[in-house]
Amino acid sequence: MNWTSLESAEQISGIKQHTGYSVIFKHSTRCSISLMVKRRFELDWDKIPQGVPLYFLDLIKYRELSSLVASDFQVYHESPQLLLIKDGECVLDLSHGKVSVEEALSVMA
Repeated sequence: MNWTSLESAEQISGIKQHTGYSVIFKHSTRCSISLMVKRRFELDWDKIPQGVPLYFLDLIKYRELSSLVASDFQVYHESPQLLLIKDGECVLDLSHGKVSVEEALSVMA
């Protein structure tokens, strides 16, 4: 699996209109905890069903998009943060040590 870099408001609109699940991982490239959580998530991401889009949001480079994600999906801004989106709605919001593939899969089941 590969990350799709989240770089535009148009992509967020596309996620909101997507039927099914999407994952957004919000990451601070300046934070060692965020890097550790990202690496741990990537170790298990092969368990995520094929076809589920995985979006990566660099919070340092795209601060305004991070605010738009928080507003559009009605979540607090955190980092690292994993959002599981289903049919345009955030159905799971995890941050820091709670970010895991297993938690996302439990909601998808």
